[in-house]
Amino acid sequence: MDGGKGGKRATFARCALRGIISAMASKKSAPVYDESKIKTLSSLEHIRLRTGMYIGRLGDGTNPDDGIYILLKEVVDNAIDEFIMGNGTKIEIEVKDGTVKIRDYGRGIPLGKLVECVSVINTGAKYNDDVFQFSVGLNGVGTKAVNALSSHFRVIAIRGGQFAEAVFERGDLKNERKGKVKEKAHDGTYVEFTPDKDIFGDYQFNLEFIERRVWNYAYLNAGLTLKFNGQEYRSENGLLDLLKDEAGEATIYQLGYHKGERIEFSFTHTNNYGEEYFSFVNGQYTSDGGTHLSAFKEGFLKGIQAFYKKDYKSEDVREGTTAAVAVKLKNPVFESQTKNKLGNADIRPWVVQEVKAAVEDWLHKNAEAAKMLEQKIVANEKLRTELNVVKKEAREAAKKIALKIPKLKDCKYHLDDGEKGEDSLIFMTEGDSAAGSMVSSRDVMTQAIFALRGKPENMFGKKRTAIYKNEELYNMMMALGIENDVSGLRYGKIVIATDADFDGFHIRNLLLTFFLSYFEELVTGGRVHILETPLFRVRTKKETRYCYSEKERDAAVKDLGSSSEVTRFKGLGEISPKEFGQFIGADMRLVPVDVNTLKAVPQVLEFYMGKNTPDRRDYIMKNLMADIS
Repeated sequence: MDGGKGGKRATFARCALRGIISAMASKKSAPVYDESKIKTLSSLEHIRLRTGMYIGRLGDGTNPDDGIYILLKEVVDNAIDEFIMGNGTKIEIEVKDGTVKIRDYGRGIPLGKLVECVSVINTGAKYNDDVFQFSVGLNGVGTKAVNALSSHFRVIAIRGGQFAEAVFERGDLKNERKGKVKEKAHDGTYVEFTPDKDIFGDYQFNLEFIERRVWNYAYLNAGLTLKFNGQEYRSENGLLDLLKDEAGEATIYQLGYHKGERIEFSFTHTNNYGEEYFSFVNGQYTSDGGTHLSAFKEGFLKGIQAFYKKDYKSEDVREGTTAAVAVKLKNPVFESQTKNKLGNADIRPWVVQEVKAAVEDWLHKNAEAAKMLEQKIVANEKLRTELNVVKKEAREAAKKIALKIPKLKDCKYHLDDGEKGEDSLIFMTEGDSAAGSMVSSRDVMTQAIFALRGKPENMFGKKRTAIYKNEELYNMMMALGIENDVSGLRYGKIVIATDADFDGFHIRNLLLTFFLSYFEELVTGGRVHILETPLFRVRTKKETRYCYSEKERDAAVKDLGSSSEVTRFKGLGEISPKEFGQFIGADMRLVPVDVNTLKAVPQVLEFYMGKNTPDRRDYIMKNLMADIS
């Protein structure tokens, strides 16, 4: 017995000794942490290393918030600031073959500080109120980020017949020169840059995204002419023009308008469901709103309540509202470098007061519009009452369906969980087979799944109460958390995941009709996306490739050889869970659903989802014959 115990002790001692030696060895192999490991990056090196801190997302140009558009915006913002300060009435923009060229006719960057202004962070004149009073770019980073993230960056400043030029590559100065201009040239600044493919990959500019930005610049700067790829954009009436172009002829009453020293806004109501707002700060489109927009809504409600001397509820006043609001601030505080949301809490009192007084005054001066608005509010009240009755019946019939929603496989984190919920999304899938593949391969922390039983009902032209009489659409609305308001949305993205066939496309259109009819803010707010999944699998014993088009398939067959096996996926359910994981993971391909102008939505829905008109039959036959031939 003693020998056995001694043997065990010896074995234990040997194991312990090996553990100590192993620990010492690992300690020896650990990297040394001393002064030699401390690095100091230049400002431009830091921008390239931590790009997201400066321009937000990267992207390849398929999303309007991708980094290449932020680079363009940063340069144009500087030109706009010159116009705001009364210098120059024209800006020229050209985008061709991946290179952007921008010329303003302002004062021009001071020649002796040209290099510093485009390459040294926290250098610029926008910290001086005498030079710039209302500016978007107040942190001295914008143009420097463009410089650092471009494979080619060239800037020329012209002042009083003299010029200075500097050329950079990825933030490194390659050449500079100064002298007299050969011809009589107007003062101003010229910038050209090519976004670095080492940073952005194989990107491509979407000219429609840029055109929309250019129009916003024109609306916000009445009297400024912007020339983009040879076409001129100009607005004489500011936000009034913006709302006219967006709302079209669907307005219930004439557009309201007010322009003060620090705030400009325009408003109207339509018969559409929900609300739509366009908000700006110092010319910057704040897609996520902020304190200026919430203060505007509060002032708008108070102005209407004061005029009618009735305590109307905010949801009855705001239902069907379309409005645009822009404020000018000396020290705007944004929640990120990309400036999508304003955080200045101190502006609330004066914004609320000025909006309230202006709305009340406008209603006094426009009696017919005031009468139409009151009818709209009363109609909203009636509709809300009807909805409450139907909601109660639906809840009772569903037996607390909000707590246990059929066909929903939920995730752990949602939008209201802060940073953890920002990446949350819900897949709207076609049937149980597709849902089955996703359930096994999804990220249960952030990816939820709602399985449709088949083709949902076409909701075009139906009242909102119809949702509560359709069990599946009601379940879907409750799963999304948008019954009362889109602000209750539980997921960061709504992803439509249907088969790439005619039935799948039809279901996709039916879902888009549902969202655009009742919850268009989800679409205009960039929440709705289409999932792209591969159509083909090309493989050999050594390699497998997934292809999203016939062109990609043909290229894969050419690379892998004609003997490779080609599989055509007819539906999502044919893709195994093991395969599916990679298509909804880090490399997931999502196409954002976008709307160019709100006024086009009713016509598009009427044409594709309304009654079977002769025009639509002719369109189908014409395109069907084109496909066959």
